[in-house]
Amino acid sequence: MQDHISLIAEELNVPEKSVIGTVKLLDEGATVPFISRYRKEVTGSLDEVAIAQIRDSIEKLRELDKRREAILKSIKEQEKLTPELEKKINAAQTMAELEDLYLPYKPKRRTKATIAKEKGLEPLAKIIFEQTLSDIQSEATKFINKEKEVEDAEQALQGARDIIAEWVNEDAEARDKMRTLFRQKSTIKSKVMKGKEEEGQKYRDYFDWEENLFKAPSHRVLAMRRGEKEMILSLDIAPEQEEAVYVLEKQFVQGGGDAAKQVKIAVEDAYKRLLKPSIETEMRLETKKAADEKAIQVFADNLRELLLGSPLGQKTILALDPGFRTGCKVVVLDKQGKLLENSVIYPNEPQKKIAEAEMIVKGLCDKYKVEAIAIGNGTASRETERFAQSLKLPNVQVVVVNESGASVYSASEVAREEFPDHDVTVRGAVSIGRRLADPLAELVKIDPKSIGVGQYQHDVDQNALKKSLDDVVMSCVNAVGVEVNTASKQLLTYVSGLGPALAENIVKYREENGPFKTREELKKVARMGDKVFEQAAGFLRIGNAQNPLDASAVHPESYKIVEQMAKDASGSVKDLMTSAQLRQQLDLKKYVTDTTGLPTLQDILAELEKPGRDPREKFEVFAFQEGVEKMEDLKVGMRLPGIVTNVTNFGAFVDVGVHQDGLVHISQLADKFVSDPNQVVKVQQKVMVTVTEVDVARKRIALSMKGDGPAPKTKKQKAQKKEEKAAEGDLQAKLAALKGKFG
Repeated sequence: MQDHISLIAEELNVPEKSVIGTVKLLDEGATVPFISRYRKEVTGSLDEVAIAQIRDSIEKLRELDKRREAILKSIKEQEKLTPELEKKINAAQTMAELEDLYLPYKPKRRTKATIAKEKGLEPLAKIIFEQTLSDIQSEATKFINKEKEVEDAEQALQGARDIIAEWVNEDAEARDKMRTLFRQKSTIKSKVMKGKEEEGQKYRDYFDWEENLFKAPSHRVLAMRRGEKEMILSLDIAPEQEEAVYVLEKQFVQGGGDAAKQVKIAVEDAYKRLLKPSIETEMRLETKKAADEKAIQVFADNLRELLLGSPLGQKTILALDPGFRTGCKVVVLDKQGKLLENSVIYPNEPQKKIAEAEMIVKGLCDKYKVEAIAIGNGTASRETERFAQSLKLPNVQVVVVNESGASVYSASEVAREEFPDHDVTVRGAVSIGRRLADPLAELVKIDPKSIGVGQYQHDVDQNALKKSLDDVVMSCVNAVGVEVNTASKQLLTYVSGLGPALAENIVKYREENGPFKTREELKKVARMGDKVFEQAAGFLRIGNAQNPLDASAVHPESYKIVEQMAKDASGSVKDLMTSAQLRQQLDLKKYVTDTTGLPTLQDILAELEKPGRDPREKFEVFAFQEGVEKMEDLKVGMRLPGIVTNVTNFGAFVDVGVHQDGLVHISQLADKFVSDPNQVVKVQQKVMVTVTEVDVARKRIALSMKGDGPAPKTKKQKAQKKEEKAAEGDLQAKLAALKGKFG
């Protein structure tokens, strides 16, 4: 275990003490958000990313240990485990090292080598492999055995070479050398399969493609692999054969005698028939895993930005799911997102019943005192937006909302449970309206893979993808906090320590007993034990509670500390939360204990200043360019406002309001070189773009942000830019000082 701790600490560059504390908490069932927020003294204030990395690292090392135990047991049962081999197996730090050591002892199907051994040719193979005997031909004749189908000396030599080839393949040092060579000099070559040229047009860039395997971007690797899976492309991964064989010959071939010549033939056969396919498979898995990790990270980053999109807040909202022939579905939602009324209007072609549509919308807005209109960004959205704007409703914001995944939600079990008496069209409109009010609360009801961000999501490891996306959703939900008296079962599911069963129990308790009045009351919920309460309580909010701390992120375990602070400041807890003057009087060092240090106390003080603060950006209304509603309206050179809808490794997709996202290629994201698009843009960021190409037939729009850059940045991005400038200024000052000192 200590070896694992040291390894993780070194790999992640964190103190061993922090790793030990984090692993202990994880083993006790603590969640990443809880550890990050409420156990800073134990972890040394590690953030969620570092804690998740420690979790993943210890899981991998424990899997390695399980495999190590199984291998040792297998070799021991074969009575072939020597002290030297056991030492090597215990020292192995990767799965590849372990499997290389186990390969000679691994039960295997019948091979050319096993057949040759059955014919009694292993002694001949050993003689040849020693490369000391000069007359190999004469030696081979001694092994002719017609009963065992060894008809002549050549057959004996062939069998011996088959055995030597297997020894070469199973040699751990040789495999390690091949692995290194493949990593350094492998190319990935793709060719179109015969007769698949027409069918595989989307892969035409890869019909005759070659590049260094480990320098190939993840999106290209995944694209070629998909082309291979669809039987459009054939792939080959390898370094130059001559170089690979030369490396092996240096290890195994000694001199130039007859025996050495036989070994040389066996080495080449070993590479072509055994080593190359084996190491190629490893490299395929390795590069696939690396490509998956990058693609999953892109997906996770995009999902985080989407989930933490600015909420409009608790407003009465009229939502429109736009359409032409079938009309626009209309729903009105109260401040808590409850469906009040629904209807259908036909403001667009072909019916175009504008007067009737105006009457219905104005009537609903007046009846329910509507504060905002949400319009889905699908078919007919710009036309419907124009109609809504034309109503000139006083004090009513009109907002176009990204509806990706709304159709998935509307047909889901969750939606049927919520609205059993309404069809999918009404449910879809409700989802659009709720997304405007609180994107996070609504998007957690949809499988993240259906939300429409990311790249090659169906090609990556689905278990790894799910784990990563679940981490992101849990992180976002707990960062924002959840109002326990209004949250849906789906939202509660992601609260630290809860899960589906407890989330359902909370909703059931709420329905049977009315709203929770205190956090302490949560303990009355079925299966809400002390450990679960500890994990969840700090992330659950109870607005208007008797104890104001119940509406904050201060954990109940720290209430006594806050009460003591209030007492020392000669006021109440509420006074402490409303008076900056009282808070400034506090000396935090007075409240340090064995379990509560300054990091937690500083968090408490920050929370008292802004209790239950929402980390999301303030909502701002965005408007597309008027008069630009379809691709045909676009002209090269146009400069337009847009919203980033997806970020990939090769660029960003931007919605400019024409029902078809345009691509800003990575080379067009900025006036400088960009290696990672996420460093320049984020999902939902407002940007200015220039149209560089429009292909209506292929539905492709090329955009550029060169010279334009992003629209005004978020507060977080502005602060980051300020820090970068300050750091650059410091560097310049240091260089100037050095220049002055040394001339």
